[in-house]
Amino acid sequence: MGLTNEFAHRMARKTIKLVDVSGNPVKGKEVSLRLTNHKFLFGCGIFDTIEVANKSVPADRLTFLEDKLDKFVDVFNFATLPFYWGVFPDYWGGFEPEKGKPRTNELKAAAQWLKERNVTVKGHPLVWHTATAPWLLDMSNEDILKAQLTRIEREVSDFKGLIDMWDVINEVVIMPIYDKYDNGITRICKELGRVGMIKEMFAKTRECNPGATLLLNDFNTSINYEILIDGCLQAGVPIDAIGIQSHQHQGYWGREKLEEVLERFSHFGLPIHFTENSLLSGHLMPPEIGDLNDYQIPDWPSTPEDEERQAKEVEEMYSILFKHPQVEAISSWQFSDDGAWIGAPSGFIRKDNSLKPSYKVLQKLIKGDWTTKETLKTDENGMISFEGFLGDYDLVCDDKKVSFQLDNKEDEAFQIINLIHTDVLV
Repeated sequence: MGLTNEFAHRMARKTIKLVDVSGNPVKGKEVSLRLTNHKFLFGCGIFDTIEVANKSVPADRLTFLEDKLDKFVDVFNFATLPFYWGVFPDYWGGFEPEKGKPRTNELKAAAQWLKERNVTVKGHPLVWHTATAPWLLDMSNEDILKAQLTRIEREVSDFKGLIDMWDVINEVVIMPIYDKYDNGITRICKELGRVGMIKEMFAKTRECNPGATLLLNDFNTSINYEILIDGCLQAGVPIDAIGIQSHQHQGYWGREKLEEVLERFSHFGLPIHFTENSLLSGHLMPPEIGDLNDYQIPDWPSTPEDEERQAKEVEEMYSILFKHPQVEAISSWQFSDDGAWIGAPSGFIRKDNSLKPSYKVLQKLIKGDWTTKETLKTDENGMISFEGFLGDYDLVCDDKKVSFQLDNKEDEAFQIINLIHTDVLV
């Protein structure tokens, strides 16, 4: 696999020298190398982890959910967990359904469960005008702001080391003019302005976890979002990545729109995360629906013909995004149709946990086409050289196994591995 291919930016070369306990080169030995975890983040919203980690459902449901999560971790290495401040009935019921009683321990158990399986976790969101705490309405704007900043300090500090990536603030383009219902966050955004609001929230989040990856996230991909990002950067807001939602309930964007969006948002020079992707395996939502939440129907089935269409769209979209050098993460909003947002068949598996064609397509791409698995032989100096996709690797020589990383930093292009400091294979 040559570095001149279309995914060269996802790859690097490395030379490894194997030595024994005495420091002598290990000559003429067969060595196997296998990518175990991509640096690129392939993810989903996987809120079911809360119930599994806390064993908070009946035994038969728990077994069902454990099977679902087994299928998730077999392909994906990135998960979004819910931190909706108030109640969001479509999902989990909220992080703090009762004032002063956050469900910290339940979320910590879920984040730990994922971390133990080598899954990177993102919290979503710290600030949002929808699904926010209803008791804010009884406060003055000054007190609402204090409460929001205190909420950020609590969550970001409590989860540091378990969750070091956050959608800091969600859907700010519409936030100060949101009029579907009154809420405390829209009130203070009107007063502070969009950039002022974002600056306050990012500053507090950065203060509480200086090493965290902080995202601004929005569904609005118009010039309004570009203007907002530009204003934030001019104001010194420390945005680490641009979050782009891509709920496509009314039809796949297609290559032309995807590439146009990528071109416009890449000029900021920041990493891009596709944070909330939805591609349906059922009928499309009527185009006249303005707010996707307003489309409520009793049953939205996944059909064989639509599953084939979904698989083709998933393959094309993920290939376009993986090829783009500034895209660092793709998250589907639903892993499964079971419990999916607005009942839409937007998952990779069906309600009964059976695999859709889209799951198999992604499994082939991530675990097949975009992976590295090599068998090499050390030379007279105990060296092997290879090129592969960036990420975590296992190296096996005889009965010894050692893990290492392949990164694109030049100073990591050569590594000496002493086989005494390894795991012994049983």
